[in-house]
Amino acid sequence: MNKITIVGAGSMAEAFISGILESGLIEQKNVWVTNNSNQDRLNDLEARYGIRSSYDLMDLFNGTDVVVLAMKPKDAASAIDDIRTYLSPEMLIVSVLAGVSMHTIEALAKKPLAIARAMPNTSAAVGKSATAIAVNSRVSEAQLEMAKQLFETVGLVAFVEEDQLDAVTGLSGSGPAYIYYLIEAMEKSAVEIGLDKQMGKELIVQTLIGAAEMVKSSAKPPEQLRREVTSPGGTTEAGVRILEESGVQQAFISCIKAATAQSKKMGDALCAQLQVGKS
Repeated sequence: MNKITIVGAGSMAEAFISGILESGLIEQKNVWVTNNSNQDRLNDLEARYGIRSSYDLMDLFNGTDVVVLAMKPKDAASAIDDIRTYLSPEMLIVSVLAGVSMHTIEALAKKPLAIARAMPNTSAAVGKSATAIAVNSRVSEAQLEMAKQLFETVGLVAFVEEDQLDAVTGLSGSGPAYIYYLIEAMEKSAVEIGLDKQMGKELIVQTLIGAAEMVKSSAKPPEQLRREVTSPGGTTEAGVRILEESGVQQAFISCIKAATAQSKKMGDALCAQLQVGKS
């Protein structure tokens, strides 16, 4: 991997930059970034990570073998139109644009491209993302390995078919927000039952880390693990009973289904707006 050019400089782009540099996968001088017009943001990234930025498209794309599309999905059409002359079939185009299909990217670029479409989540910022990747038929074995290595720098990687990415978006792409929502509720309850706020936070975080590690390392399904800590007539049973009576499990299922449906809706709307067929 000689050079990576990242188009877009938001939080996901920064998490990606941090991960690949910390892993030593590529040198700082070979990571380039650009955005629409926010020079201050580019200056900040340069100062923080020692990477390079430019608005000169020749500088940005000369010698690039990986292009990361990390702008907002609504800006995809204008951004890809601006850079399409510099995109080549030999480059690996990595897209983290929710709802924007590989077919749409090719249609906007007006040329065939090797594309890896990825759905990471914001936990990439701490190297703990769960990233699903779909690739098109133009991606070579070497490029496939390159995409895998790139996203392994920010967490776990799984390969899926593109039509599964809406489901991935609803489950793990938006998933951190569901967990933060749960933590919010637990923090409020900690205060209401008389615990110090900071102490409550520490207990909650460690409890979540421990439970996640148990699920990861144990061969037992989560339901069995739950039952094993739920003694008849005990405190856990009293708490779980309230969750069941309140329909919390079904609410989470409905939440993930709604997010999945919204991802598909956004993709369909973008295709219609751009007058691009889905496939």
